[in-house]
Amino acid sequence: MSDLSAFPITSRWSAAHPDRIQLYSLPTPNGVKVSIMLEELGIPYEVHLVDIGKNESKLPEFESLNPNGKIPAMIDPDGPGGKPLGLFESGAILLYLAEKTGRFLPKDEAKRWETIQWVFFQMAAIGPMFGQVGFFHKFAGREYEDKRPLERYVAESKRLLAVLDRQLDGKDWIVGDEYTIADIATLGWVNNLVTFYGARDLVGFDDFQNVIGWLERGTSRPGVERGLKIPART
Repeated sequence: MSDLSAFPITSRWSAAHPDRIQLYSLPTPNGVKVSIMLEELGIPYEVHLVDIGKNESKLPEFESLNPNGKIPAMIDPDGPGGKPLGLFESGAILLYLAEKTGRFLPKDEAKRWETIQWVFFQMAAIGPMFGQVGFFHKFAGREYEDKRPLERYVAESKRLLAVLDRQLDGKDWIVGDEYTIADIATLGWVNNLVTFYGARDLVGFDDFQNVIGWLERGTSRPGVERGLKIPART
């Protein structure tokens, strides 16, 4: 039996199965990256819902694992050297799980780095820009009289979709024929943009046929279908 008592987060979100990966998350575009990855891998894990609407990610117990107070975060009881490892930042978690399992990250060195660069593209560009579209189109920002921020983020989101569309031309997945963590990192954000944020027409999504085909392929994968709903909202 693994001992996770060194992690204060477990005092609030107790581990019924401490020998399994512990995921602290919510089904947001960043949160589902890790649940999709774990579902695709078929690794046993235990999920804990962190309600950001109740500021649970700002609680001391959560911030003991992620000082930035954002979901997702994770504890692997069987980390390097067999010792428990806590991690935050969804991109880092994807890279860690890919390295640990040898899956969804190409063995070829050039392809490996190509994959990593597209993970960084999602983290640095798609996530922040699409998130701002969500804020100014669906959430509190929609009440702002000045529409220039929304226009700026919509224009940038269109540009990023065009970049992704060109990359997917003639390819099933972002780096070619192989489904990787680049796809896992990006699928939730693109899906969220056109579903939950309701921005399909706003960003002219139907102009990006390569992205549409990729999104349909991705969301039809059983692991993605399951991961997009984990953890279930209460």
